[in-house]
Amino acid sequence: MIRHETAEIVPRSRASFPALASLLVAFAVVACSGTGTTSSPTGEPSATASPSPQLAPSASATPLSRYTPTGSMAVARWQHTATLLSDGHVLIAGGLAPTGDQLSSAELFDPRTGEFSPIGSMTTQRNGQKATLLQDGRVLITGGYDAANFPGTGIAVPGQATPSGPWIRRSAELYDPKTGTFSATGSMSTGRANYTATLLHDGRVLIAGGTDFGGGSSATAELYDPRTGKFGATGSMSTGRAYQTATLLPDGIVLIAGGYSGYSALSTAELYDAAAGKFTLTGSMSVVRTDHSASLLPDGRVLVAGGSGGTNYRSAELYDPKPGTFSPTGSMTASRVDATNILLPDGQVLLIGGSAEAGSAELYDPATAAFSPTDSLAVDRVDFIATLLPDGSVLIAGGATNANGGQSQDLATAELYHP
Repeated sequence: MIRHETAEIVPRSRASFPALASLLVAFAVVACSGTGTTSSPTGEPSATASPSPQLAPSASATPLSRYTPTGSMAVARWQHTATLLSDGHVLIAGGLAPTGDQLSSAELFDPRTGEFSPIGSMTTQRNGQKATLLQDGRVLITGGYDAANFPGTGIAVPGQATPSGPWIRRSAELYDPKTGTFSATGSMSTGRANYTATLLHDGRVLIAGGTDFGGGSSATAELYDPRTGKFGATGSMSTGRAYQTATLLPDGIVLIAGGYSGYSALSTAELYDAAAGKFTLTGSMSVVRTDHSASLLPDGRVLVAGGSGGTNYRSAELYDPKPGTFSPTGSMTASRVDATNILLPDGQVLLIGGSAEAGSAELYDPATAAFSPTDSLAVDRVDFIATLLPDGSVLIAGGATNANGGQSQDLATAELYHP
């Protein structure tokens, strides 16, 4: 899941504590059962995965797997964040523990030793938060869920009452790698989850959309300025969006695509101009998509793949900023919802997992516009993190795996993908 800031927080296959379970299961019903939207001709329901809780090759793995195990985290966690720091370490923060409790703890992964080391904790417990590396090397951590005030009804779905109360956090904090400590900073104007956080060329961070306090989709956006430590309002999107993607284009414009608005998935996309502080509509995708992935390619185009819109998609398309339009490209080897995507040094895009495809992975080659399967994970995972390391390998850590007839186990294990 998201996200590297690809790991976006979306409907999941399991939840560890009852209140969050209600949220995720209820919203998953909306995402997967359809809301009167158009489905892709290439979309197809994803199959049920058969993951294993043990660190052993899955049935689809090959003897010459590109994955190798590395050290395990100090704490099993899922729905956490991972941020590559300027010195090459990876900051792991927050998430949910096997007990279902929210975590404030954090740890660092050292690629040189392959080991994780606990560090200081965040100022508050968070899961589903965003973490953004700032230009000065600090990490901005924003939003996420607040388990202490979580409603029992979960997110709003047709026929159910809308939950109320401060069940989503508006607070933010900073991690300073020089001191190894977290400290509070200014708060957002509203609580947000399932939103996007994008570092702009001028050093500010664009926070857009997401699920708000009432469980609806917000159209508002705001900017965090590291110089003042405060959030300020900016223009609003054309429609409320949650579970959308945000991609910073080479010219500094941000492409916002798809997501949910109310109970409907969207095909529309819009562009944010930081200089003008405004959003404007651009070309629409060929189908409605939510929980999809978006990857900036070396040539400046954006690969949009998978997602859901009444069915789970294998289809993919490319956004070209010059004409401002989307066009179809090859289809994935499997339907993927909430897949994790990483742009590799050779220009290919690695897509891992996604809902029922928890263990599989594939590569997209822009030169051929084709997808091809690559080795499966050593352990089937959902809600894990994937981070491109300086040497070109990819760290995959934590998450959850289903076992024992639908029960689940949170993971502390980690592995490395070698292109």
